[in-house]
Amino acid sequence: MASDDAHHSTSHTSNPPISNNGQPTTSRAGPSTPSNCHDTYPPPYDWQVTKTTLCERGQHLLETGQWSDCKFIVGTEPHQQAIEGHKVFLAMSSPVFEAMFFGGMAEKDGPIHIFDVQPEGFKALLEYIYSDKISLRSFDQACELCYVAKKYMLPHLVRECTKYIWKDICPNNACRAFEFAKLFEEPELMEKSLEVISNQTKEVLAEPSFEEVEITTVQAVLDQDELNIDSELELFDALQRWAVRECARKGLSASDGKSLRSVLHGTVGKIRFLTLSPSQFAERPAVSQLLSQDEAFAILMNISSPTLALSLPDGFTSSRISRKKLPMPEPEPDQEPFRGGTLFGASTSSHVALPKMYCIRSPLPVQQPPPIHHSTILDSTVTFTVDRDICILGAQVPTQCEPVDGCYTRAEKSSYNELLYAHLLDSNGSRLTYTHYTSRVAYGTFVEISFNRHIFIQRNKVYRVGVVLNKGGSYPAGVYAETALCDGVLFKFNVGNPMDSIRDGLIHSIVFRHV
Repeated sequence: MASDDAHHSTSHTSNPPISNNGQPTTSRAGPSTPSNCHDTYPPPYDWQVTKTTLCERGQHLLETGQWSDCKFIVGTEPHQQAIEGHKVFLAMSSPVFEAMFFGGMAEKDGPIHIFDVQPEGFKALLEYIYSDKISLRSFDQACELCYVAKKYMLPHLVRECTKYIWKDICPNNACRAFEFAKLFEEPELMEKSLEVISNQTKEVLAEPSFEEVEITTVQAVLDQDELNIDSELELFDALQRWAVRECARKGLSASDGKSLRSVLHGTVGKIRFLTLSPSQFAERPAVSQLLSQDEAFAILMNISSPTLALSLPDGFTSSRISRKKLPMPEPEPDQEPFRGGTLFGASTSSHVALPKMYCIRSPLPVQQPPPIHHSTILDSTVTFTVDRDICILGAQVPTQCEPVDGCYTRAEKSSYNELLYAHLLDSNGSRLTYTHYTSRVAYGTFVEISFNRHIFIQRNKVYRVGVVLNKGGSYPAGVYAETALCDGVLFKFNVGNPMDSIRDGLIHSIVFRHV
């Protein structure tokens, strides 16, 4: 590179331009410099010739904002930040950004507000998009970046973040890692987190961060048969600390036993009180406010007299088996620390499954509504129940209506790039599974969306399938019957809260199998 610069410099200096006073003039790039002086050559505003790779050029555009054509307002007050970007860079890395800028998913003008992402996480995402750099410095940052990468469908970045999280799990963050893995349905990461919790239970419970976890995480810990503890009293004390902290978060009085018990939602019943001695129980749990007097008396009587015909309170375990912890297995020498879970709808199941069944919803003999046209995000949900236990695999939705002549090129008339998100919720609104779907599809057909894991659902319970369509266009609507019988399974649709079913005509069928 130095020799090229030198040749370039000398080849243009034999006849310098002359000014009116007879002296050589300077070029617009500044005064001439020796060919071997690389500190001042090339000129500052000819930055392109100083960048040898696309990553360096992308990094320069990201840092300077030069030629930016979109703006994001990221985060919530008072920590919001305005971040500039380039549509082409973003779209060539993410199908979500492609739909956002070139598919009518969002407004073309004006800033784009992103409230569910922290500015630092979004900046780290842009750094990867522009320069291929992945700068992971902490567990929390890796979780934040992984969330953003999932949101904008960058699977390689998701995998790198998950690898980092996998390697960084310790007692300080094991519970948060479990919650992260549960949220994003990474089963191997969940297993790894529970392994750390089981092997280092004392350290996990002693961490102040344990008081900040969700109640479902506390319950998951208490559901383990193998924990590295000396006594159930350690679990009881940790549960009491968590309840006091939860009362503070909810503005309740921690001195009120009723408030303490209310935030636990019956979790105290998972403590194996019957493994304690009468004195152990009487000196601590029995005098705490986590138990009512009646509950404490019944438990103490069962500890003192195992043959006594006095029932335990409802919801309390009758187990007299102490939890134990087996030695942690040594990893295989050539074993990769992380093998990955399921990303963006990919299933790793290897068992032989029963045939798939399609519960196709029948249109009613009424005038069908016109197609639904949208230019932003279009969501559709339908609630349903079944009269037999089954396993839900996915759903079918219609593709867009064929475009009107003259609006599209000939190549675009037969197919388009679909982009959607689908999920399955229980009656409480908790997400059971989800998937992203992106593919080139034909107009006027149906696409089958497979969830990233199969979900066992129980009869006579309400569930909700939701689909979010991210590609602007027109979709056929429909009015369907509220019941459908498929292979001996009766489906009832639009049950429960009417507000939970929105544009349900866009969900054509439910894919399932028997159990």
